[in-house]
Amino acid sequence: MAEFPAKVSTQTSTQEAASHGFLSFLRPDVAFLRSIPGILMIIEIVFGLLVWALIADSNYWHVPAYGWVMFVAVFCWVLTLILFILILIQLHRRISIIPWSLVLFIYHAAATVLYVTAFITCAASVRAGWFFASDYNKRAAASFFACVVMIAYGGSTFFSFTDWRGPGANAASAQA
Repeated sequence: MAEFPAKVSTQTSTQEAASHGFLSFLRPDVAFLRSIPGILMIIEIVFGLLVWALIADSNYWHVPAYGWVMFVAVFCWVLTLILFILILIQLHRRISIIPWSLVLFIYHAAATVLYVTAFITCAASVRAGWFFASDYNKRAAASFFACVVMIAYGGSTFFSFTDWRGPGANAASAQA
């Protein structure tokens, strides 16, 4: 019985420490916001919103090609917004079973291809007409912003690829 107090360790925790540990994963990752991939995702979100808002404000249902542009713009915007929030609040670190670098690379590559087709479709469908002359400027602006978003997704694809490959995974370092 004399050894009993020496073997027992008593630790107390306060309510503040317990609640801080629970909400610690909700702190935003400020370093991500300042990084090039973070800036590219912000560009994709802001200008992607402009693309689908400008198309939605025009009479896009009269030109069937704009249905595809709307689908790509809204679909990619929603997924990018979800991924941005997941990365910003560092939730992707809690879900470690998913290979996030590969998922982001595949998503950005697919979004780049989708936005290439959407940009070409949007730019080819812009024409000055007498029927909806006020929509010309909206569609032309949407084509420009679709090009900006397409370039941003291309840059994100590059950075996602380099993140997926890891450091030192180039051909020069692989020589024996």
